[in-house]
Amino acid sequence: MKRFNLNRRRFLTLSGTGSLLLLSGHSEISFGQIRMEGKTSFTAKDYSRLLGMDGFSDTLLKNHFALYQSYVMQTNRLIDTLNQRLREGKSGSPEYAELKRRLGWEFNGMRLHEYYFENLGGKEKIDNTGKLMKRISDHFGGYEVWEKDFKATAMMRGIGWAILYQDPNSGKFFNFWVTEHEGGHPAGCIPILILDAFEHAFIIDYGLKRGDYVEAFFKNVAWKVVEGRMI
Repeated sequence: MKRFNLNRRRFLTLSGTGSLLLLSGHSEISFGQIRMEGKTSFTAKDYSRLLGMDGFSDTLLKNHFALYQSYVMQTNRLIDTLNQRLREGKSGSPEYAELKRRLGWEFNGMRLHEYYFENLGGKEKIDNTGKLMKRISDHFGGYEVWEKDFKATAMMRGIGWAILYQDPNSGKFFNFWVTEHEGGHPAGCIPILILDAFEHAFIIDYGLKRGDYVEAFFKNVAWKVVEGRMI
């Protein structure tokens, strides 16, 4: 299995016990984890580089960043609470079961937003001679066919995510609709391109015109990042 090459960047640490996030800069932290008080905690990454992106207002992006940061905070809280319940011998309780189910929602909400923000902010077009274009053409019969299918997936009614996945066993590409955060992921596959299709990703700027948002998304894809996720 390929290990993703995640560039080191500035992160935001989470502190406080209330609903407010206190953000402070950290550097030289890899894979979004730090050690705090003997515990492994996830940290919210700083995506402020995306501010000023064409087709996305700063208001929309800042609201989206805040939502992502809440997923990081809730993931940390759930892990800590589950560990505490386990130490207390309460792993057989209904509360433990519901918290365990909730962890999939919070963790995937955190990680999918990271993939989403990281494959945005590109100024370049897809490399017509690159390996990504070749794979897409091989598996879909051409870039235009793939893009049409991906956009159709993103336009499906309901909330969720449109994701281009690569199956590491066969190398094949598939466009998947992922309901909520944790339902519909193909087992063992690698997310290559991620589009957030929840209303919060576009309604401030586009109202109910999801198609306009999808077009704006494609104008800002960081294709080099997307290609770097392939195996």
